[in-house]
Amino acid sequence: MERIRKIGLVLGIALLFIGIVYTAPQSFKPVVTPAVSQDVFTGNPVAAIASKSSPAVVNIDTKTLVRRSFSPFGDDPILRQFFGDQMDLFSRVVPMEGKGSGFIVSPDGMILTNNHVVDGADSVTVTLADGRRFDAEIVGKDPTYDLAVIRIKASNLPVLKMGDSDRTQVGEWVVAIGNPFGLEHTVTVGVISAKNRSIRLERLNFDGFFQTDAAINPGNSGGPLINLDNQVIGINTAIVPYAQGIGFAIPINVAKQVMNDLVRYGRVKRAWLGVYMQPITPDIVEAFGLKSSDGALVSDVVPDSPAEKAGVQRGDIIRKAGNVPVKTPDDLSNAVRKQAAGDSLRLEILRDGKTLSLTAKLAEMPDERNLGGQPQGRIGNRLGLQLGNVDLKNRQRFDLPALQGVVVLGVEDGSPAQRAGLQPGDVIQGVNGRVVRDLASWEKAMSQASGKNLVLLVWREGRTTFVPLKAR
Repeated sequence: MERIRKIGLVLGIALLFIGIVYTAPQSFKPVVTPAVSQDVFTGNPVAAIASKSSPAVVNIDTKTLVRRSFSPFGDDPILRQFFGDQMDLFSRVVPMEGKGSGFIVSPDGMILTNNHVVDGADSVTVTLADGRRFDAEIVGKDPTYDLAVIRIKASNLPVLKMGDSDRTQVGEWVVAIGNPFGLEHTVTVGVISAKNRSIRLERLNFDGFFQTDAAINPGNSGGPLINLDNQVIGINTAIVPYAQGIGFAIPINVAKQVMNDLVRYGRVKRAWLGVYMQPITPDIVEAFGLKSSDGALVSDVVPDSPAEKAGVQRGDIIRKAGNVPVKTPDDLSNAVRKQAAGDSLRLEILRDGKTLSLTAKLAEMPDERNLGGQPQGRIGNRLGLQLGNVDLKNRQRFDLPALQGVVVLGVEDGSPAQRAGLQPGDVIQGVNGRVVRDLASWEKAMSQASGKNLVLLVWREGRTTFVPLKAR
């Protein structure tokens, strides 16, 4: 029995040895996975865009000569009164340097950038992607849109293709190329976060910006914002300094028209309609019996303007400009901005419940008038008002011209009129669309006004405006 166990053990060891021999690996060949692009669906379009577009993006260096005082008292006006021009002996002229970006729009050296990049500069130097440097001259500037065109003496330059910014949608991928903090040809990627953003700055007042989260930093200004079709759809312009991922770009369609005017005339010939507008609030909708708040309410018409010549009247509601629906006053402003002086613009207007079609021939914006803002008058004894006729006595008291209406002599504390901001000297010329010529017509108009919601037409400091309020 013992002998059998020993034989079995020997056979088991032999079989185990044979199994090890036959299962030993002969050779090992690792499987190599072929490299794939970053995006398995579209490849990596950003790399291609950066490669094709960067040669047309330029670095702009500016120098501005400024006088700096090194006196311990600075440029003290009292000391200057005593010492006069001798104070200049304690100052010197020093150059201030600035940086920005731009991109080439014509093979012969036309470059588009921001106005604030070159404004006030004594010298402008452009550096191309290949390292060549050129002195540039300023062809024209437009502070309103913060755009400028400069020119270098060169030929056969690469250019960027301009797209159609009106077709750009929120969420589209975009690429920004520029020179932030002097770091040349930096490429950042993001999306269009929003459209038609408004910016109100000291020297920039514009509605219609693209908002993007593509990184934009000082030095990026004037650089292109490019879509995935390798077309410029915007010009990087501004950032919110205390935020992250909030930058703004001027749509390229706006820049196209401005650029053409700057090249041809050295300035922008802006189209002008000549109306003051205000939005239609829910109170105005109820008081006027409107079906919706869409449109721009004309609160005043500039005398001898294209709007007046076309027949536009105070109280009209503009619902369409050309083929563009007008839902807010900004829509009408943008529609006019896209036109040129001399163009005819068809207006669809709602007046007394009827739809009218008028055609205005736009003129060039007069330089000598301040027509950029809207009138700021606010808007009756349910209203807490003391009123009088616009007679000679009240005209002299409030320094009024010859007007029709009733003049506000006093306002009750805590009244609807006070909450609406009505002031002594304001002249009320209408109630819910009914003309007020004097106290008699005022009482008649108030008696015919149904409900508490009223809309008064008020004249103040040469302008009229509609203001809603609720009577007691």
